[in-house]
Amino acid sequence: MLAQRLHPSVNRRGLTFWAQWICAMGLTTLTTCAVVYDAIGAVPYAYRVLMIIGVLGSVPIYSLLHIYHKRFGYGSGLLRLLGGWLLLVAALFGVARLCLGQADLDDALLLKVACTGYLAQCLTYLPLRYLVSLHSRWLRQERVSVIIGTCPMAYALAQQLRPRVPVLGLVATEPGVSSIEGQPPVLCELARLRELVVGDRVRRVYIALALNMITQIEAIYQSLLDLNVDVVWVPDFGSMLLLNQSVSQIEQFPAIYLNETPRSSHPAATLGKEMLDRSLALIALLVLLPVMSAIALAVKLSSPGPVFFRQPRHGCNGEVIQVWKFRSMRVHEDTHVQQATRNDPRITPVGAFLRRTSLDELPQLINVLLGEMALVGPRPHAVAHNQYYGARILAYTARHRIKPGITGLAQVSGCRGETETLEKMQERLEKDLDYINHWSLWLDIKILLKTPFTLFSRNIY
Repeated sequence: MLAQRLHPSVNRRGLTFWAQWICAMGLTTLTTCAVVYDAIGAVPYAYRVLMIIGVLGSVPIYSLLHIYHKRFGYGSGLLRLLGGWLLLVAALFGVARLCLGQADLDDALLLKVACTGYLAQCLTYLPLRYLVSLHSRWLRQERVSVIIGTCPMAYALAQQLRPRVPVLGLVATEPGVSSIEGQPPVLCELARLRELVVGDRVRRVYIALALNMITQIEAIYQSLLDLNVDVVWVPDFGSMLLLNQSVSQIEQFPAIYLNETPRSSHPAATLGKEMLDRSLALIALLVLLPVMSAIALAVKLSSPGPVFFRQPRHGCNGEVIQVWKFRSMRVHEDTHVQQATRNDPRITPVGAFLRRTSLDELPQLINVLLGEMALVGPRPHAVAHNQYYGARILAYTARHRIKPGITGLAQVSGCRGETETLEKMQERLEKDLDYINHWSLWLDIKILLKTPFTLFSRNIY
């Protein structure tokens, strides 16, 4: 389904979060200052540092736990707020002990601040939550909708909309279409659309028809112009594979982006990703230098041959790059590229350990530092494998629209190891394309955090 890059519902959710967060943190900060000042007669530097860290740290914690999401009731919302606040307070206590151990911090006062801080947030949460509920109920009344079309996508659209929008049912474009059990009802045929809109006070009409019905779509739109109703066209692209799709506007012309990379759709964010990747790669190389030196020595002593193994693989936009790895196999004739298998006789004992723990991938930090790879992205496959699968799986090479990564969504989702069947590679491809379609810096961070817990997968060999 096409989603506008800055969809109004997304903007509203973001504004709701920030409005409640600003009120909560503002009152909490004022309360904290008042409590500390009342106890000490001033607000010392250490307490100010903790307040700043607390305000900044609350953003990712509250966002991750969906503290202000409207689907939670008052009770569950307050419990989630308490959980998020306790997690934040625990982190602040850790900072206070590790980094501000010599500062004049009173444990009893810190505990009092934590309690009053939560109460202050409750005072903002309850009335704001009530206002959000009122606004949501008003929006639902203003969004009574019907969907024109009875194709599979129309039913799928109804299922997606129903949790947020009152969808009365579907309008058939052909005679004789009946309702399906367990699905939204077919209300009427297209000839009675105007009567339905006026009689049931419909405020929004979704047109879920295929591109080849553009003449009928135009006629429907023209017939609704004189009614007080929003008209939204959700094109049915059938089996067409969409990649990072979005809707935008070029001057006065509406534009549907069917295939776009995050690099062109989010240039500022991808620049941030590039800087983050290279910075972390440089830090990791410096920190892991002793470990990598020990691994290099072990590889050299385990069997004759070079320490590093370089293999041509496809990078961003299909450009061939040389991917670095610690050599994990004995030197052998490589007339054709063959994936490693379980109990592969070519793998050395040291190499088996390196592959099992993914330590053989550490030299790819060099590729990241050179800008050829990213920390997170689709894993680079051998050129021969790409040629093989590219001829057999639809849109396989679309995974090359972004930089390959040391780890990726497919890897943390269990799609690791040998892909001896097309179905396994198809599953990995779907995860890679899902990553491209939903890419964000926060998604990268979550994948990086999950990666260490997947290093001992049974599928790694």
